[in-house]
Amino acid sequence: MGNIIYRRKKDSKENNGSRSRRTGGRSQRKMAAEEELLHRQALSMVLHQHQLSQRFDGSMSRRIGSTSSRRHTDPLANNEKKVVESLENIKFRRVVLIHGEGFGAWCWYKTIAQLEEVGLLPTAMDLTGSGIDLTDTNTVTTLAEYSKPLIQYLEALPEDEKVILVGHSSGGACLSYALENFPEKISKAIFLCATMVSNGQRPFDVFAEELGSAERFMQESEFLIYGNGKDEPPTGFMFEKQLMKGIFFNHSPTKDVALAMVTMRPTPLGPIMEKLSLSPEKYGSGRRFYIQTLDDRALSPDVQEKLVRENPPEGVYKIKGSDHCPFFSKPQSLHKILIEIVQIT
Repeated sequence: MGNIIYRRKKDSKENNGSRSRRTGGRSQRKMAAEEELLHRQALSMVLHQHQLSQRFDGSMSRRIGSTSSRRHTDPLANNEKKVVESLENIKFRRVVLIHGEGFGAWCWYKTIAQLEEVGLLPTAMDLTGSGIDLTDTNTVTTLAEYSKPLIQYLEALPEDEKVILVGHSSGGACLSYALENFPEKISKAIFLCATMVSNGQRPFDVFAEELGSAERFMQESEFLIYGNGKDEPPTGFMFEKQLMKGIFFNHSPTKDVALAMVTMRPTPLGPIMEKLSLSPEKYGSGRRFYIQTLDDRALSPDVQEKLVRENPPEGVYKIKGSDHCPFFSKPQSLHKILIEIVQIT
């Protein structure tokens, strides 16, 4: 910005121009330093929460939930004890958490801590080109490639082991893909305000009401990324930060929004523009559940209702007052629903 100001003031004296350049340089360095500090604080917060989950058995949900619960006697401790006892006979305890567009394994830090408390075995993973995975997002062109970490995880499972999959937002496409290719490895699939598509649909089609048709989006969106040059098709997209705050995080705590702002990455376009081939014998035989978020600006409640109507799951649950990221805005409500689904026989 300093350089732009300087060029517009060509009639200024040379010493004023030099001072402007120096001021602009200092301003940019200050902004970079502040963003780096924010980044470190956000990551430190995640590490701190993880350490708390290891250090304080049976108390993490109280620490990451509403602080008002500390004013009363501890009803949550008794509830958690009952949950732990009720889960003792659950056969499949592994819960695999799949993030949505732009996110990474980091977004599940509250959910991981809560599930560990009740004796479940949660695993959150970065999809290809997400989180701390170093793959260039622009090179990820298919759903199979994007879902590769999940597929490798399922392939490595023992024959007698099954997992519960939880997929957020566009991560629901990865759940559908996994159900079609590894139905014998999946005990339940839980779609969290997610793209639960039907056979022949693209994940992007779910967002069409908010973003317009796929063709129009590919031609006109200002958020597209052209990793191979402007003369080639777009390779990814990422919303501007202020817009992202309003779309994804309208009820999320400030500290979680700060974490997201410095950690989210571009979303590859290829995987969400790919039509899924889903069969009644494989995908159709899976046990699917859907969790709706009722104050969602990214995937409206009406669209979510349409998804469950057109592709009915076994059960539908709703979280009031939740934005598109209930793992931030309503972690305790999400936790209760996940536990309820886990216990269904």
